[in-house]
Amino acid sequence: MPPISDSRKRILVTGGAGFLGSHLIDRLLDQGHEVICVDNLFSSTKRNIDHLHANPRFEFMRHDVCFPLYVEVDEIYNLACPASPIHYQHDPIQTLKTSVHGAINMLGLAKRLKCPILQASTSEVYGDPVIHPQTEDYWGNVNPIGPRSCYDEGKRAAETLFFDYHRQHALPVKVARIFNTYGPRMHRQDGRVVSNFIVQALLGQPITIYGDGSQTRSFCYVDDLLDGLMRLMVSPPDVTGPINIGNTREYTILQLAEMIVEITGSRSEIVRLPIPQDDPRQRQPDITKAREVLGWEPTVPAQQGLERTVVYFREFLGAEIAAA
Repeated sequence: MPPISDSRKRILVTGGAGFLGSHLIDRLLDQGHEVICVDNLFSSTKRNIDHLHANPRFEFMRHDVCFPLYVEVDEIYNLACPASPIHYQHDPIQTLKTSVHGAINMLGLAKRLKCPILQASTSEVYGDPVIHPQTEDYWGNVNPIGPRSCYDEGKRAAETLFFDYHRQHALPVKVARIFNTYGPRMHRQDGRVVSNFIVQALLGQPITIYGDGSQTRSFCYVDDLLDGLMRLMVSPPDVTGPINIGNTREYTILQLAEMIVEITGSRSEIVRLPIPQDDPRQRQPDITKAREVLGWEPTVPAQQGLERTVVYFREFLGAEIAAA
């Protein structure tokens, strides 16, 4: 990590009780900053931040970013939005509102405070890509009316808002396009492939893959991802992004399933289900820009990251594993 200013900052993290947000808050508090965690707990849980309530530099606000927020801060990380298909498809209209209205409200706050704001965008802005790997200048191949559109197009609209505020109001913005991230505190029922496979393997349930498992993903461990976000936040003002943050090592879904079976020592069988509509066939970031501009690249190998994640889920599912 590049050096952080000696002065203590007051930092707002929206979506702070989620998987990524809670880990980010841990990092910021460790650096000595004050943190306001804002979350409506739609797809997150207080359990992720229970260990922080005794910290005098931590404050939790239950709030929906679709409504304006009036606080005084020095930086804003905008992470608020359901990020897994199960959660964002549960209420697609609210998902789109969270991306768009949430961005408008947080950008308005940043404009009033004249403070930098970072948007947690996503590789889903590329849709089902026709170029591989995906570079930041690729405009994507997104279905605007499909079941995933509430998330994909919501994040694309949020990026538009960020750059319009930057051009029109000279607002210091940072946009990170996050690729598949995993690690401790993932929601056990979020429908994401890593958490799905680990839970199924530990409970001895069939491991479900969609299609023949040949579709690919690139998996970035949470610690690496946070290093990228924090480097982007403290980068020079002319570094706005968008910048891909993810791991370039590509795995098929079938390879991932087999790796998790081996790590867990599970006897679960692998079963195949029909592939969902608009499920991307390939996903791999080109991180040339992150390397050159931020001096960042991932360092945690998949085997090591998955082992750490399995340890978390073994503890979390302890009673269920014993009863399985």
